[in-house]
Amino acid sequence: MNVDVLVAGAGPAGLAAAIELRKLGVADVVVVDREHQAGGIPRHCAHSGYGIRDLHRLMTGPAYAQHYRGAASAAGVTLRTGTTLTGWPATGCELATDAGAAPARQAGTITATLTSPAGVENVHAGAVLLATGCRERPRAARLVPGSRPAGVMTTGELQQRVYLHGQRLAGRAVIVGAEHVSFSAMLTLLHAGAEVTALVTDQPWHQSFAAFRLAARLRWRVPVWTGTAVAGIAGRDGVSAVLLRDDRDGSVRSVPCELVVFTGDWIPDHELARLAGAALDPGTRGPAVDTTLSTSVPGMFAAGNLIHAAETADVAALSGRHAAAHVAAYLAGQAAPAGQVALAGQAAPAGQAGGRCVPVPVMVAGPLRWISPNAISPVSPQPPGGRFVLRSAAFAGRARLQVRQDGRLLTSAHARLVPGRSIRLDGRWARHVDPAGGAVQVAVL
Repeated sequence: MNVDVLVAGAGPAGLAAAIELRKLGVADVVVVDREHQAGGIPRHCAHSGYGIRDLHRLMTGPAYAQHYRGAASAAGVTLRTGTTLTGWPATGCELATDAGAAPARQAGTITATLTSPAGVENVHAGAVLLATGCRERPRAARLVPGSRPAGVMTTGELQQRVYLHGQRLAGRAVIVGAEHVSFSAMLTLLHAGAEVTALVTDQPWHQSFAAFRLAARLRWRVPVWTGTAVAGIAGRDGVSAVLLRDDRDGSVRSVPCELVVFTGDWIPDHELARLAGAALDPGTRGPAVDTTLSTSVPGMFAAGNLIHAAETADVAALSGRHAAAHVAAYLAGQAAPAGQVALAGQAAPAGQAGGRCVPVPVMVAGPLRWISPNAISPVSPQPPGGRFVLRSAAFAGRARLQVRQDGRLLTSAHARLVPGRSIRLDGRWARHVDPAGGAVQVAVL
């Protein structure tokens, strides 16, 4: 099967991109998703707060997902649910095996293998957009010791069980994490009939809005225990207790409970990008992208929470729209020749190299963890929404950010640093980046 654009992922980023591509005149846009219904995570988030930035209205998660499903169908997008993009066969696209190498595009196509109940098929696409999102690291990936009883889950599993399958969850629950999604998990547990004992975080302060913690304490009598790490989980068939270590004095106490929910600690679903040979950014742990959201594989783009785990759904949708404009330009031959998107933290050539437009890498210094996008395209330097997204590994009440290239100050700004919460940096400075200069450096003073 031949298509103009193949989109992997039918969440807000993928659907918004597909709709925008059809508006831009791209004829054949196919979106595939392994789930049996399009819409992504918002399908099982019953609370409101969706659609503010992209649709300019306030919606619940299911209504938001329904809007995008309907809009995609009305735009003529082909939606193929229950279908997984499983790999990249050797034919049709010369994919790089070295993350530092830029592969050569063959015959203007990328070949992808799709797997569904109908079987296995190859699809030849003029361009591919990866919008596979992100996931929370489960208990095993966080190396939490103890037995393996039932009742341990992530927020994603919790919301699917409650809002998609209507399960009731009786018993006491401990939530691991104290960021935005942690308070959402608290509301989901209360809705399902559970009693939330506490939210616990190893950070010195919670990472969400003060109003959320105040409401948790006053309205639902749920405390937030800071400086507290999970030392183990006890139980045989089901959870009986969670062992909590106070990081201030090292003491460990056992808190009886029947449910443990791990929240936050996001990692992008980058397997497809990695299999394609795309360079991965060590900070975001997703594919490295420039301001056009191009990856190091020509004709392959990435958007949404695959490149900045984890932003809200409307930010992901706007990222998809931004990518769509550059995908359409690429198909029309209006984009500059593809160049290598450098890994953050590594020296890379900039400007014109070998006749190609090479993006200028953007690197961050501690306590900053990452920035997205992580390279500046010389032909289109503006990031999605006109802003770069950054994350910090430490708290700082009022930090000063400076952006420099070769010692030249491009901009400075003040920001409050909170781990797990985004810093949005106005991107107008990107137009002043020298395409032939060195890497851009973002630092905290």
